[in-house]
Amino acid sequence: MTFDRPGHRAGITGDAGARTGARPESPRRARVEVEFEEQTMLGALFGQFDTNLVQIENRLGVYISARGNKVLIEGPEDAVARARDVLKGLYQRLNTGHEIDSGALESLIAMSAEPTLEGIITGTPGNAPPIMIRTRRKTIVPRSATQISYMQALVKNDVIFALGPAGTGKTYLAVAQAVAQLMTGSVQRLILSRPAVEAGERLGFLPGDMKEKVDPYLRPLYDALYDCMPPEQVERRIASGEIEIAPIAFMRGRTLADAFVILDEAQNTTPAQMKMFLTRFGQNSRMVVCGDPKQVDLPGGVAASGLADAVGRLEGVDGIGVVHFSRADVVRHPIVGRIVEAYEGNEA
Repeated sequence: MTFDRPGHRAGITGDAGARTGARPESPRRARVEVEFEEQTMLGALFGQFDTNLVQIENRLGVYISARGNKVLIEGPEDAVARARDVLKGLYQRLNTGHEIDSGALESLIAMSAEPTLEGIITGTPGNAPPIMIRTRRKTIVPRSATQISYMQALVKNDVIFALGPAGTGKTYLAVAQAVAQLMTGSVQRLILSRPAVEAGERLGFLPGDMKEKVDPYLRPLYDALYDCMPPEQVERRIASGEIEIAPIAFMRGRTLADAFVILDEAQNTTPAQMKMFLTRFGQNSRMVVCGDPKQVDLPGGVAASGLADAVGRLEGVDGIGVVHFSRADVVRHPIVGRIVEAYEGNEA
């Protein structure tokens, strides 16, 4: 099987092909061969008509040729290292039963910004054990460099603050980790909360009893749960009290022990509410606080966001982890990242 594309070398348009100034210092060039064990997976790895390889070449400014189960990558040293890491990441996804889509490829290219240079000329380093979250319905792997740090913090720290724009996986990964721990029995309860504050809406405007009033505000948490567990299990565990979904006002006066507790949209809490919530922490518990400091919907005249206040006070405290996501970590459709960038650019 041969995938050489003569002449494609001239079409390199990636970062390594940029030229400015009189005569910049030429980057060190390298070539590395990557061998894959399962040749039957190479069709999915390379993509239809080699579209994945072409995208890697164009984005990173390298030349890729393949024969059998071996891939040769040539180009500037850093770009070759990045391309190798991307291909190995794609292969790892396939090897763990995941499909490769444009979002996964874009995420791996973004994650390769700090390539592993060891062995780039003489060979390739061994892979570290994959970081993943196993739930009843799927196995979740990181799709950005910051998600790797976040998933590590979800295991290591008692309280984790996750800050950043929409689409970076803050809440979804927290719910997935909570479901995984509930399945293994390391916690007995899963408690999901968020403030009942939205732009232009008030609870009193919605019909129904209290549950019917607050459910629309908590819908994103339900969506993440149903993605990680069969719907009938979600409903059964909610009925039994193993899973509780409630607005933050319902947390007052409680001690949340043996629980995985998640507060979503935390930028819409006041400092007093945030203090109340954090001090609910009990034995054998983990608490995750998610929010976007740039999307505060608190009504006019209210004091500063409780999320910003808490991070300012607690960042660096032992047992507390703070993970900052940026628009580069957006893992929804690529246009979401461009929308966030446009809005943040205008605000700046």
